[in-house]
Parts: sequence; C-alpha cells; structure tokens
Amino acid sequence: MDKNELLTRFCSRLVAIERRSRLTTECYRLEIRHFLDFLESQEKPLCDVDAPFLSSYLAMRRNIDNIDPRTTAKAISALRSFFKFAMDERLVNDNPAFILESPKRRVHLPEVMDKDTVNALLDTVKTDTPLGVRDRCLYELIYSAGLRVSEAVGLNISDIDIDGGVAKVKGKGNKERIVLFGAEAALRLKEYLLQARPKLAGKANRSQALFISRNGKRLSRKGIWKNYAKQAGLAGTSSHLHTLRHSFATGLLAGGADLRTVQELLGHADLSTTQIYTHVDTGILRDNHKRYLPRLGAQ
Repeated sequence: MDKNELLTRFCSRLVAIERRSRLTTECYRLEIRHFLDFLESQEKPLCDVDAPFLSSYLAMRRNIDNIDPRTTAKAISALRSFFKFAMDERLVNDNPAFILESPKRRVHLPEVMDKDTVNALLDTVKTDTPLGVRDRCLYELIYSAGLRVSEAVGLNISDIDIDGGVAKVKGKGNKERIVLFGAEAALRLKEYLLQARPKLAGKANRSQALFISRNGKRLSRKGIWKNYAKQAGLAGTSSHLHTLRHSFATGLLAGGADLRTVQELLGHADLSTTQIYTHVDTGILRDNHKRYLPRLGAQ
C-alpha cells in the first residue's frame, strides 16, 4: 500500500475506531506524513523501524524543526496510534513507539477573568444588529456553559432547551454530554432565536445550526475567533476566547463545586486536566467566589 492510501486508512481508523476529533485527526495526519517522508529520505522500510530510530527522528524534529516539548508529546502520541494501526494491518510486528517517554510539559496556569472583566468584554458587543445579537448570545453561552469553541459551533437548535437551562453538546471524540447555562444566557438565546437568527437565515435557509453566519451557514471556528479578537481588543481583555471557559471552571471551583462535577461539565476525559484549575492562586479564587456566582447561578 502506498503512502497516501496508508494515511487515508490510518485517518479513517482514528475517526471510526479511536473516535478522535477532526482536529486531532488532522494533526496526526500531518505528523505521520512528515514521518513517512522521513522514512523515504532514509530509505528505511516501515517494518525495520525500532525505538532508537524513532528517538533519532524526534531528535531531528527538535533540532531542525525546533519543536517544543508539547509538540514532541503530540508527535509521540501520533506515532503510537500509527504503529498500533500498522500492527493491526500486519505491516509491523510490534509498536516501537510504545516505549517512548513523553517529555514533561511545563504546566501553564489558565488565564481567567473576574466578573467585572467579563462584563466589560460583553458590554463592548453592540446588539443593534443581528450579528451583534448573535455574538453577544454566543459569548454568553460559552461562558455560562463552559463550552469549547468547537462545541458552540456544533450546536443545533434542537440541542438547546432554553426553559430547562440545558444543552446537549458533542465534545472531543464526538462524545456527548449535557451542560447547564444560567438565566442571562437563556435570555440572550431567546433574543437571538426570535429576533436575530431569522434575519440571518433568510426565507430559504433550512440550516439547523444554532449559530449561523450572515449568509445563513453554520458559523465557523475561524469566524468566531476573528470576531472575538476584535471585541477583546475593544475591551482590553484577553484575546483568547478559551479564557471564558477557564473563567467558568475557576468560578465553579471558587464557589465550592467538587472537582468531579467540574470535570463532567467541562467534558474532560482525564481528571488531571481539570486539576490544573486548582493551581490558580487562592487569592483569585477567593475574589472570584463573589464575582462569578451571580452570573453562573440557576434560572
């Protein structure tokens, strides 16, 4: 099987069997293509690859491509998945990537905003146009429910229960979970669905997407990031939209929520991913205790 067919079948496995997200699948595809190109340049058969060879390959990537520990760890994960696939296809006898040690990554504490900063950001969004009403609703929902951008993009109208204050989202690996949102987000959703979305959709549009662009199509991640960066610049706040999700998590912990509950609401597969929020300065948590709860409260 040639390189292109190998990559196609590998990516199909990632989606169908390992249930990897579209973004992870694309990252793995690029990494394995890079690896296969390197094999060709070295005239090395796939079946002859061993752990020392993989270590040399990663060293080359660090020295020539200047990849950091985080990217190195992702490359190792991609190689492990690829050789597992190759074993199933009987292209190799073992998985040489299995014994590779992932580099320890420096823990970066999440950036969070307090209630006043969140309000300052949201207040910069002018709601005198359908697009403004949409963006105000979108940011409020991301913050109130702790959504990833990809999860917000993937929402359909049928996934939202405004009166119940709940939504069904698809997270990483296409895994579904139920999230909660507060009264402010519910009000913004009603305003958007009744006043703004019909104008954006037009008469002939039948899209079921909750958030749509000016031409009636599902809003893209790129579109969201671009609009948010503009608003963040006006407000003088973080340009990272993910900060709203971080702020949601920190607010819950500051209010006394247990770690497992926060893990479920965020859709983290591993509790250690959620635990990073416990390392935020206790002074910030104490300050946020009063600041966050009003907006995150139940309807």
